[in-house]
Formats: sequence, C-alpha cells, structure tokens
Amino acid sequence: MFTHNFKYSIKILFKNKSLIFWTFAFPIILATFFNMAFSDIEKNEKLDIIDIAIIDNESFRENQIFKETFQELGNNKSKEQLFKIEYTNEEEARKLLESDKISGYLLLEEKPKVIVSKNGINQTILKYVVEEIETNSEMFQSVSERRINEKIQEEILKGKMDLDYNALSQEIIQETMKMLQNQKIQIKDISNPNLSYTMIEFYTLIAMTCLYGGILGMTSINKCLANMSHNGKRISISPVSKTKLILSSVLASYLVQLIGIVLLFLYTIFIIKVDYGNHLPQIILLTLLGSLAGLSLGVVTSTVVKKNENMKTGIILSITMLGCFLSGMMGITMKYIIDKNIPIINKINPANMITDGFYSLYYYGVQNRFYQNIISLILFSAILIGISIISLRRQKYDSI
Repeated sequence: MFTHNFKYSIKILFKNKSLIFWTFAFPIILATFFNMAFSDIEKNEKLDIIDIAIIDNESFRENQIFKETFQELGNNKSKEQLFKIEYTNEEEARKLLESDKISGYLLLEEKPKVIVSKNGINQTILKYVVEEIETNSEMFQSVSERRINEKIQEEILKGKMDLDYNALSQEIIQETMKMLQNQKIQIKDISNPNLSYTMIEFYTLIAMTCLYGGILGMTSINKCLANMSHNGKRISISPVSKTKLILSSVLASYLVQLIGIVLLFLYTIFIIKVDYGNHLPQIILLTLLGSLAGLSLGVVTSTVVKKNENMKTGIILSITMLGCFLSGMMGITMKYIIDKNIPIINKINPANMITDGFYSLYYYGVQNRFYQNIISLILFSAILIGISIISLRRQKYDSI
C-alpha cells in the first residue's frame, strides 16, 4: 500500500500543471531575470587603477619605506598594481588635482599629507594606504631603535667601552633597511575569487523554491483529508493505515520538490554560471533541510487552516514571498536592515535561515553561523510537523 500510494501521489503531482509551474518553471524564469538584471552590475563597479601624484622632494627620496612601497604599488607589470603614479612638484600636482586628472597627491614632509579635492572611494583608498605605510614606518623605526640598544648592551657586556654610537646606529639601520629591500612587498587576495554581493539574490531564489515545496505538501495532505476531497472521504472510511498513506504522500511531495531544486541548481550552475562555492556536502545538507522546512510549512497549513485549497495556497505563497523579501530578494540591503534593527524576525524566518546558510558558507566557510542555521531549520521543521501530527489526530467528522 505504501509503495502504491507513493507512485500514485507522484503521478498526481506531475499532472498538476499549476504545481509544476510554481515549483519547476517559475524559479528558473526568475533566475533568468536575475541574471539579466545583475550580470553587468559588478563589472561596471570594478575598481580601476587609481591615478595619483607624489611630490618628488628630498623627504620622499630619503624615506626608503614610502619609496619602495609606492614603487611596488605603482608597478604596471605587477598583478597587484593599485596606483598609476606621476612624480612631480607640488605646483604641478595641484594643477592635476584641479583638472581632475588625479584622485589626490602625497606630500611627504615631517608627516605624510594626502591632499584631495573631494571625497570618494579612490581618495579613501589612497588615504588608507598612506596611513598603513606610516604605521609600518613607525614600527620599523621602533625595531631599529630596539636593535641598536640591544647591540650596545651586547658590546658593553663584552667589555667594549669605546663604541662609535653613530657608526653602530648606521650599521643597524642599514641591516634593517637591507632586510626591508629584500622583502618583496605584495598585496595578496586570499578571498574567494568569485565573491559577489548579488549572490544573495540567488540564495533567496533557492529559499523561495524550497518553501514553494509547501504547495506540494499541502496538495498531498489535502487529498488525504475528508473535508478537502472525495479521495480523502474514501481514505477516512477505508480500513487502510492512515499513517502509511499520509507518509507516502508527503515523501512523494518531498521527492518532486527535490527534483525541482536540482533542476534549478543545474540551470543556474551550467547555464547562468552561478558559483555556489566549494562546500558541496554542506550545500546539499542545507538544501535538504530547506526543502523539509518548506514541506512542513505546507503540511501544517493544510492541517491547521480550515479553508479551501486556494486560500491555503495563498497563505503559503504570502509567507514565502514575505520571508524572501525580508531576507533580501527584492533588495540586497533589506536583509542587513532586518538583521540590524529587528533580528528576531529573521531568526524565525525560514527563508532567511536558508539564505543565511548559503551566505555564511559562501563568505565565511563552514563555521558556527552555518550550523546555527542548520539547527534552526531542524527546529522549525520539527515544530511544524509536531503541530501537524497533533492537528491530524484531533480531526473528527460528524458525517462523511
């Protein structure tokens, strides 16, 4: 009976054109629109080489740390090139800045000064780089002074009292400077080469597809309820096991739902070229639990809500779309706004649990945040399934 009803339920679900559209076709259509809308956004926002000027005065030429660092950052043969540098005098640099040919210029005197005419990303990057070099320069001086003091103490302990302090200081400074010159200055990008802030749109799409599986679960349960279908009336008065019938129907819905999600993954990976990262086992686990959460939402809606099928479908769609909206589908910043101001909403939002699980995997790898979402999905599904079981056991009919 279990196997027969399982096959019978799958056939019924695949013959329902409305269900097939919402669970198979609609997510793929939406993925296509997302790709069309977001494919060129990050290309247009790519950071270009920044044009700057450096005042080529005596202070700059004598400051080995600033000189070496900017030579590396301005090397057009380097993959880490950040700046296109013009070495000039202050008057010429001011003219270049006024004509907007450079983002800013560096004047090195007692302290480095960054001169800009407006605020922006390029100006902020230049200021940040100069501050970092200055910090490293101060650290270099501190190390040199410590080494000089250690060397002096070492020589005194050996009994050498007639030390040439200037010569010793110069020797230590030259050794430290040589060490600095022999070290290649590199800027390494250790992050995922395919990081994309628009990925959250595709995460919410997967979450939506998982929760749309609730419509499948609702349909399967409805056909087993006496107040929803003629088939349910026959089941209620038949001597067969109700538990096996309901379980086989739910499992059939889960299988059909997973087929739809697999098709979505195949389409987005091989056609749209979406990169979900390298954590395949965790992605599969998150998808399975997300689908279970969607299925449990449909089951609890079917058993608790005493309305017709259209009303139940509307409830599931409304909950799904609201959850996806709050987790960032209609605006990438919405997830951040909710997390910052009303975090409890996204803590109980199944769409956000799925979205945030993918988000944490993609940006941070397998860490506590991912497992928190996994546990949240398990608890969410368990609570709804528990409510559904209680509701089904309490259902009685005066007449059939």
